[in-house]
Amino acid sequence: MFKKGNKLYSIFTGNCPRCRQESMYVENNPYHLGRLFKMHERCSHCGLKYKIEPSFFFGAMYVSYGLGVAFSVAAFVIAFLFIGTGLINTFIAIIVTLVVFMPVIIRLSRNIWINMFVKYDVGAKKINSGNTSR
Repeated sequence: MFKKGNKLYSIFTGNCPRCRQESMYVENNPYHLGRLFKMHERCSHCGLKYKIEPSFFFGAMYVSYGLGVAFSVAAFVIAFLFIGTGLINTFIAIIVTLVVFMPVIIRLSRNIWINMFVKYDVGAKKINSGNTSR
């Protein structure tokens, strides 16, 4: 399920969507909030420029909304249906879930967004250190 050529591999690991060799992020831990949005400019292996155009990742907000709804529904189902808490406590559980998982949702939405536009290339070659025009 999580083989290197699979999109899920790139989405869940945050690796380059073209070559799957290097992490797109400077800091792999999304809970280092000061470095949550820090990304490498290019992949050091295949040379893919991560910010394909200015404000490219603004589109990830739509994906983030969907992920937030999914996390909220999951929190509701667990708190209200499985545990049996009241509506106020269920609402608090949803808010706490969204706050705790906010960094993960942001990273996943960026990963999903860039994987929608960049395809895996089995033949992605390692670039020369001087050639970054790709």
